[in-house]
Amino acid sequence: MQLTIDSLSVHYAGQTAPAVQDVSLSLPAGQIGVLLGPSGCGKTTLLRAVAGLETVSAGSIALAGEVISRPGYAVAPEQRRMGMVFQDYALFPHLDVGRNVAFGLQSLAKGERQKRVAEVLELVGLGGLEGRYPHELSGGQQQRVALARALAPRPQLLLLDEPFSNLDAGLRDRLAQELRDILRCHGTTALLVTHDQHEAFAMGDRIGVLYQGRLQQWADAATLYREPATAFVAQFIGQGMLVPALQDPSRSGWMQTPLGAISGPLAAGDSCLLLRAHEIVHDAQSPLQAELLHKAFRGSHWLYTLRLPTGETVLAEMPTDMTHAVGERVALRAQPGQLVTFSDPVQKAA
Repeated sequence: MQLTIDSLSVHYAGQTAPAVQDVSLSLPAGQIGVLLGPSGCGKTTLLRAVAGLETVSAGSIALAGEVISRPGYAVAPEQRRMGMVFQDYALFPHLDVGRNVAFGLQSLAKGERQKRVAEVLELVGLGGLEGRYPHELSGGQQQRVALARALAPRPQLLLLDEPFSNLDAGLRDRLAQELRDILRCHGTTALLVTHDQHEAFAMGDRIGVLYQGRLQQWADAATLYREPATAFVAQFIGQGMLVPALQDPSRSGWMQTPLGAISGPLAAGDSCLLLRAHEIVHDAQSPLQAELLHKAFRGSHWLYTLRLPTGETVLAEMPTDMTHAVGERVALRAQPGQLVTFSDPVQKAA
């Protein structure tokens, strides 16, 4: 079922600024949407508003064209036909897996209920574990039980609030892909909240980046990375850095930056250039020398933190055979791909 959010705001009593402000997005049926952003940006509040757990102060939420929330009106959460997977899974410890999954199926006859429980447990890879209890399962298995319970009533929309945050990194990556495959197989429309970019990129057909309650951009992962709509998105996604840039008065089609001259036009009114860590490379012939402040081994590369002569700090990916010590000078050169410029790097909440 398609989810449509139109000019939505949520305001908590006693707070001067809305927790969510003027958010609009559309999630087509069968697709997975992800709400991404730093802590306190409003993503969980937005998810709870969709679930009917927060009161809407402006705008509307519609499912399959039917308005389910607007100021002064809200369909009760239990009548929205939505499933929800919580951060801590919220399994009933005194119930076995089968009864946990069957919790929302009380309207079905016993035989139908048992059949549906078996179907969804098979779907999530837990067939035959109906008699186990939550404490007898691993964290990944508990997450699958929570997912099975949410899918069992055949929800119109599945909501997931940081579903992998309690799992270690390796298991999180694997389960994110498994969950995407399960939702695809089931044809379920889903909206997920996370602060993890890798998780968002692995899961989402559409990703919404939020900051200070406002939706900065709603797009697929490639568009967010290559064509960020705001300075905040540019810096938040993919270790983006905005460095000062000025049109070179002596050469048309060139700009001057703290990393030297870069070929390319600077749009009228723009004053900074987006660079990513892989676009700053080591060049022994370069006159630009930056001080190495910190280095972190990332397996396929070193991630250097460097201070430029002008005082700006930048990140750079370096080959694993680089042996620079902290405090040494490193010769650098900027090698940007697609040029993306902005008017003001300070306007993170644009």
